This record gives sequence, structure tokens and C-alpha cells, in this order.
Amino acid sequence: MADYKAFYRQKTILVTGGAGAIGSNLTRALGELGARLVIVLDDLSSASRWNVPALPNVLFVEGSILDEVELKRVFFERPDIVYHLAALFANQNSLDHPETDLLVNGLGTLKILQYCQMAGVQRCVYASSGCSIYGSSAPLPLTEEFMSLHLSSPYQITKMLGELYGNFFHHHYDLPVVKARFFNSYGPGEIPGQYRNVIPNFIYWAMQGQTLPITGTGEETRDFTYVGDIVDGLLRAGYFESAIGQEFNLASGVETRIGDLAQMINDQVGNEAGVKFTERRKWDTKPRLLASVDRAQNLIGYQPHTPFEEGLKNTIAWFKDNWNLISPDARFGPGMSSAVREAGAQG
Repeated sequence: MADYKAFYRQKTILVTGGAGAIGSNLTRALGELGARLVIVLDDLSSASRWNVPALPNVLFVEGSILDEVELKRVFFERPDIVYHLAALFANQNSLDHPETDLLVNGLGTLKILQYCQMAGVQRCVYASSGCSIYGSSAPLPLTEEFMSLHLSSPYQITKMLGELYGNFFHHHYDLPVVKARFFNSYGPGEIPGQYRNVIPNFIYWAMQGQTLPITGTGEETRDFTYVGDIVDGLLRAGYFESAIGQEFNLASGVETRIGDLAQMINDQVGNEAGVKFTERRKWDTKPRLLASVDRAQNLIGYQPHTPFEEGLKNTIAWFKDNWNLISPDARFGPGMSSAVREAGAQG
């Protein structure tokens, strides 16, 4: 395949949500590939400033995707490519704050697409969620052809809404939109806390010698995908013409039991506190998750290559190296024990 990484040299790129786990890793990759300028737009409502790579070609703008002033500011730089990763994240978060979820994930995505269309960008890559939009009745492995109208949280609904808006702008305005469906991403750059994913929360609690709370039986599975593999998929999505107008899964294509995950983390960290089981949450209707990556392989040459144990080892090493920054930012809610408040978003 063509050298898709060389494509980004001297490009101007906007990454919304660029202080988050995937966004910060994408920003670093783009900066190190020689982009002219990588603009990060993030309101830091669910991320930390220290997570933004300190590179000379990275410009950080603290602001919301709902703020017209900040949108005009970042699009004044005339980005060639836009990666729209900003979102109100997590199923439980959207259940607790459904109106904010609709504002950020619905109206915010609409605004980004409007500005992309007016600016005539070469590509707009939308971060969708394969863990969300397929519902709970799809056959495994999950393929892009399946669609469900019976979703379990506002977050799942607004992630699908973003895809529908992307399709409209592609067909009506000929905007080159790509929809990348992430599956259970993990890796360096993701801090623990309320509403956060299961892996960073488990690592955080294990490093403090706490019992790891599993919602359900531990037999539930997820398709955990290393952030470096997702970043490679995003770089490919921004380059290959075959991706335009398409949606595809960015996943590992491998199932991992939550019980096995907890054991691996406890073993690697040296935590002897074990696990405990709590009731599965009402919205968590998917006992198994496994995605097909055939379409991404065929369209853009995507190939996940990071073994789960290796990715987990890298993530734990990042936690240890950055503990003095991570620990103060691990917000689990005022006056609540971290290990009781939230067991992590396993879906």
C-alpha cells in the first residue's frame, strides 16, 4: 500500500477532543509524522491539559465544539483534515445527563460538519462507537451491515445520530466523511475516574491494593483494542480514498473475558486483593462483544497487531510513569469511594 504516513507531512489537521486518550495519541502521531500544524480543540471537561503532547507543531485551544468563537478560531487555520473525537463519553454519563449528551454529541457534531463543509476540508473522520450503535441483538462477529433501532442509552443514540449526520453531509454536500467505529479502546493516555472504562479503573484500583469490582459474572467479553492500533486505523482513514463515505470497525477482532482481564491486571500489578462481583447495570445488555475488521482490512489495509497482554503491559507502565499526574485527576465523584462508585464502562 501507499505510504499513508508521508501524506501527513506539512498538513494542517484539527483534532477535536485531542486531549483525551485516543486524541492525544493521534495528536502525537500526527505531530511526529511532520504535520505543519496539529490543532487540538478540547474543553478539558473530561481530559487533562498535561495529556496534550508538548510538540512545537501542536497548538492547543481550550474550548468547546459548541462555541462558535472557538470554532471560527480553529477553522481560521484552514485545516486540511478534521478528526472529530470530542464527545460526552460513556453510557452511564449520558443516562445521568441526557440533555448534555444530545447537545455535545448531537449539536456539537452537526456544528463540526457544518464548519468542515464551509471550509472545504479534504477529509472529516468521525469517531463513532461500535460498542454502542449495534445494539444488543446483533450476531457476532459484528459487521457494518447490521443496524439496530433499539439502543440502550442516550450515548448510543447520539453516536448513531452522528453517523446519520455524516451520511447526510456526504451525500448532500459531497463532504468526504469517514465513520470509524471504535471498540473498547485502551492504552497509555487514558485516565481513570467516574464513567471511565474498565481497564484504567482496574489498573488504578489494583495499584492501590483495592478489590476489583466486576459488574456481572466475569464471563462477559469485550473486544479490547490498543490505542496504537486505533491511531493507525485513523491515519489510514484520513488518507485512503476508498474510506470516503464508508463506516468500518476499528477493533482487535479478539474477545477477552472481564474475569480474565481482572486477573491479568492483578497479576501484573501484584495486587492480592482479588475481585468482587456486583449487579450488571441496566443499560449493559451485551454479554459479549466481538467485531469483524474485514471491511477495514479490505478498504484501508487496517491490521491490528498489538497482543492484548503486551498492550496491557504498556498501559500499566504508563500508569507507573505518570502516577503523580494520574492520581490527582482520578475523579470518582465527591465523597464517594472510588471502588464503590463506578466499576468502569465495560460496554
